[in-house]
Amino acid sequence: MDPLSEILSLLRPHSYVSAGFDAGGDWSVQFTSYDAIKFNTVVSGQGWLIMEGVADPVWLEAGDCFLLHRGRPFRLTSDPSLTPIDAHTLFSSAGPGGIITYNGGGNFFIAVSRFSLEGNHADFLLSQLAPIVHIRNSSDQEDLRWSLERMRRELSQGQPGSFLIAQHLAHMMLIQTLRAHLAQGMTERVGWFYALADKNIGAAITAMHDSPAHRWTLQALAKCAGLSRSIFALKFKAKVGASPMEYLSRWRMLLAADKLVNTNDSISTIALSLGYESDSAFSTAFKRIMKCAPRHYAARMAEPIQNRGISLLGRA
Repeated sequence: MDPLSEILSLLRPHSYVSAGFDAGGDWSVQFTSYDAIKFNTVVSGQGWLIMEGVADPVWLEAGDCFLLHRGRPFRLTSDPSLTPIDAHTLFSSAGPGGIITYNGGGNFFIAVSRFSLEGNHADFLLSQLAPIVHIRNSSDQEDLRWSLERMRRELSQGQPGSFLIAQHLAHMMLIQTLRAHLAQGMTERVGWFYALADKNIGAAITAMHDSPAHRWTLQALAKCAGLSRSIFALKFKAKVGASPMEYLSRWRMLLAADKLVNTNDSISTIALSLGYESDSAFSTAFKRIMKCAPRHYAARMAEPIQNRGISLLGRA
């Protein structure tokens, strides 16, 4: 399994909602903070996206898609000078798959899908991304539009198996969006996600994900990347923002944390599966990165979210 697929598989997207907004004339809608990922595609028309904390408005045209994930309030509008109406008031009557028409519709239509990530380490992916992931209309968008339209149909029609189809569609949409974002040539950005676009560094990351328990050395990873050890170390740090061994340790702990919460494996079994020869060595590494002992982590993750209060993985 490739690294992006493997990480997404740990995050388990769920709670899907799909709806449409069809506006006519002059319009402006203010959306408050949210705790889900919002995926949107402009089916027709054009308008502005304005997000709190982001300096420049984003111009949207038919075929554009954008992903929002940090919960910041934002506004969609035909004219930034207009006073917006509250989205909650406008959308409160819309059920899954519903379409809200404003001012008679006809000038701007946007399809919206919303889902959240069940895994405890969503920041491992989302901290890599800008507040607005904007994908301009391209050949890749046809797949995204098909996925969103199919999700809308599945949720609105309620056919047998619709929920499971919607689950798979949500995975597809997230991957398609991230893939298109990566293809836009974000070579100047730092992080493991953007490093996947680099052939050499991506090969080393893939090797670590394929065999996390392997006794990796800098020399062995450099060989996977097809680079000298010194050049590999410098390039990896520049692209990822962490050394190869730091990244490997963080990835191992992400896997360990998932096993602690979602399996009945003992700490000894988990430690061996990730290349640690003793429980103490594993526990020391886990506590260094996760800021708590493995058993404490498992216990806290079993508590309600508002009571957890522990630090998860930082940027990788």
